[in-house]
Amino acid sequence: MGQGLSCVASQENELFTAVQVGDFETVETLLEREPNLLHHTTVYDRHSALHIAAANGQIEILAMFLEKSMNPDVVNRHKQTPLMLAAMHGKISCVKRLLEAGANILMFDSLHGRTCLHYAAYYGHSDCLQAILTAAQSSPVAVSWGYARFVNIRDGRGATPLHLAARRKQPECVHILLYNGALVCASTGRYGFPGSTPLHLAARGGSLDCIRMLLAWGADRLQRDASGRISFVVALKHKHGACAALLNPSSAEPLVWPATLKFITELNEEAKSLLERALMEANREREKNILKGTAYSLPSPSHSDSGLDDCVSEVFLKMLAILKYAVYALSSYALLKFKTVATRCVHNAQLPCAVTTSQTL
Repeated sequence: MGQGLSCVASQENELFTAVQVGDFETVETLLEREPNLLHHTTVYDRHSALHIAAANGQIEILAMFLEKSMNPDVVNRHKQTPLMLAAMHGKISCVKRLLEAGANILMFDSLHGRTCLHYAAYYGHSDCLQAILTAAQSSPVAVSWGYARFVNIRDGRGATPLHLAARRKQPECVHILLYNGALVCASTGRYGFPGSTPLHLAARGGSLDCIRMLLAWGADRLQRDASGRISFVVALKHKHGACAALLNPSSAEPLVWPATLKFITELNEEAKSLLERALMEANREREKNILKGTAYSLPSPSHSDSGLDDCVSEVFLKMLAILKYAVYALSSYALLKFKTVATRCVHNAQLPCAVTTSQTL
């Protein structure tokens, strides 16, 4: 009997090792010999072979397991699913395959009460984040829970995916979440400092990219956490001088999206991209003006900036005109006019860093 147990344990270890390194033939051979090995787990963490395949991006082996009707929602010792581990490690092909197999995106782990969406946002895997959000739009989640509620789902300490992405300095994830309806001024429960908004957490982490994006989406610089601190104070405390300069309530107000989220989601993708590009360029000019003469000045372009200061006010007016004109970008004819006027306005501003319709952020 002891020899039998030893043999099974040896086969388990061989299977898990083969899965980890992607040895498809060995995995197939072991399962043909002992099909029940598929349902065995590691001793301590209780990882299944599916967990190991997902975490290591072994898509062929993972697909084979799913074809053998293995439960895509099997959990380990911490109630983590293979989808959570795939999102944690940025294994996009495994994320997509698990979603196709019907993996439940509303399962919570027992560590922090987090879902696969939290994992993707926390670890900064924007492709995995987008895949999960896309799946949520066409899954029962959209019907039973509501898509907006899922985007703003909270973990066991009251943090939404946007809070985690902002704290971890993940601007691409912040961008995706905001575009999908994440609440920019939501406060945390016990995560970070109680009552922190995404802006507080970005200030704590010192991410200029996250801060400028949150401000453009209407984050309130005067909103206070549970101890009465605004994000400016948080940035100062953690010695993020450039962030503090932008968050200073006495500095110029940033330009924000000129309409509600509902309006923005109605814009076609090209119009939305043009609108964001113009807005971000205008805010870049605001930042240069705020940081000018400080130790935190933004890097200058390779060419001369002479004469730039004299036209800053004019540039802001032109950028505002571009933003207002975006209201008419809902039709294809209006979009064409929007591009023409935007290009003309920026050209007239004569800025070295002017926005063009082909420039990327």
